[in-house]
Amino acid sequence: MSAAIRRRIGMFGGAFDPPHLAHIAMAKVALETLDLTELHIVPTGKAWHKSRVLSDAEHRLAMVKLAFEKMPGVVVDETELNRTGSSFTIDTLEALQAANPEAQLCLIIGTDQCAAFTHWQRWEEILRIAIICVADRAISAASQAQLDVFTASLNASPSMSRQGFLSLSMPPMAQTATQIRELVAASTGENPDLSDWVPEAVARYISQHHLYTVS
Repeated sequence: MSAAIRRRIGMFGGAFDPPHLAHIAMAKVALETLDLTELHIVPTGKAWHKSRVLSDAEHRLAMVKLAFEKMPGVVVDETELNRTGSSFTIDTLEALQAANPEAQLCLIIGTDQCAAFTHWQRWEEILRIAIICVADRAISAASQAQLDVFTASLNASPSMSRQGFLSLSMPPMAQTATQIRELVAASTGENPDLSDWVPEAVARYISQHHLYTVS
């Protein structure tokens, strides 16, 4: 990166309940293609948009550390877990910008999140301070249509001050946290094989702490 270009800091947030192989692939693609100085992995605190109760913060943080902490360039960021009240992406981005005023921020999200982006708290302000980097690993036709309409409306509004959008190309990956929780909950007897879903250390943690099992 030339001296004329600000260093870039990425933010990749989520419930990570649990973190899985697609999350790790997204982080690697972001680090490799965006020329990031560092990538902050930010587990969600109190998620205003989640209808279900998340696993305890201590478990999600422990799994995030197991999944990401040894990845060069990654910072496991506990900002949202330490915040009281509802947790909003814009607040975390503003805190990250205040701590790094010279840096260009990049927000890493999936296509499903991008399709719902205009429902986020103060989404216009997010566009003003961060490049939105959309990792396209799998998307439904309906979500793609919503995304197309959204980006077209932004492009038609020259008065909207924004950093812009970048696409992060990824191979299709089917892993979702919902499927993993359902797989564990449906298992009986021996622990299910999660080798195609999560890192080995995360699978061991899920088993040791009996996460996602039906009591």
